[in-house]
Amino acid sequence: MAVNSMAVGELYCRLVPLVLLLVDGSSPIDVTDPRWEIYLAIESKSNDHGVVGIKLLGFAAVNRFYDNIGNSHLRISQILVLPPYQGRGHGRLLLEVINSVAVSENVYDVTVEKASDYFQHVRTCFDMHRLLDFEPIKHDISSAALHLKQGNSSKKPFKGQFDPPLTAVEDVRRSLKINKKQFLQCWEILLFLELIHSDFENYRTLITDGRRDDMLGKDTALNDFDHEMTTVAVCLRDNVNVDNINAEVEENQDTQEEQLKQLVGNRMKEIMEIAKKILLNHQ
Repeated sequence: MAVNSMAVGELYCRLVPLVLLLVDGSSPIDVTDPRWEIYLAIESKSNDHGVVGIKLLGFAAVNRFYDNIGNSHLRISQILVLPPYQGRGHGRLLLEVINSVAVSENVYDVTVEKASDYFQHVRTCFDMHRLLDFEPIKHDISSAALHLKQGNSSKKPFKGQFDPPLTAVEDVRRSLKINKKQFLQCWEILLFLELIHSDFENYRTLITDGRRDDMLGKDTALNDFDHEMTTVAVCLRDNVNVDNINAEVEENQDTQEEQLKQLVGNRMKEIMEIAKKILLNHQ
């Protein structure tokens, strides 16, 4: 429903205090802007006299925008299930509806603005079920997993060899409306499921390389030079203590390695939690 209609706009305005209280970093949307849409999760009940009562369970605010070549996109800006009804699948239901609209209207993709950790978990589980049933990428997953089993993690580059092919990225975007960033997150879990009875040494190296790239803000797909062979020339002033510089560099490297270790541990835990749910629920 368009938020700029009077009834829907008034309903959203009543929900604003809850949004500000329960959604971190949120701000009210402009109810006069026709690009905003709202999706409601409701429960309806009728009594013996046929009187229907409607209970609001949750909602999602979605922004429909167009890129510079005319493709339409749906961006989930706010999604909230009211506290008494959380943990019952209503958030997943809202996701299903939004993605169904995206597919039926052939929008370019569906994205999420500043997803919380919990919502990202729900979203990834939802997308994983769809990807596991998506026939066009099954061979790509099996092929990447096989090469990962046989790969040599001591050779560089490593991570880029096991990324999904561009054809798979495009097929997923076109058919399932999953954007590239989200698909790459799911791809790591798809590989994990393929390797679940295998040696995880190479897989952990893959995850480590991915988190290292995140820390450096580097997209390996856009960098084709060898970072191991890159040198930097530095001109030092006479009064600079080289020993102090070396000590600071070593300290920073130790800090970064510790941060990287923590990121990898957190990501592996997240992957295993989602994989466990998928194995239990996916038929």
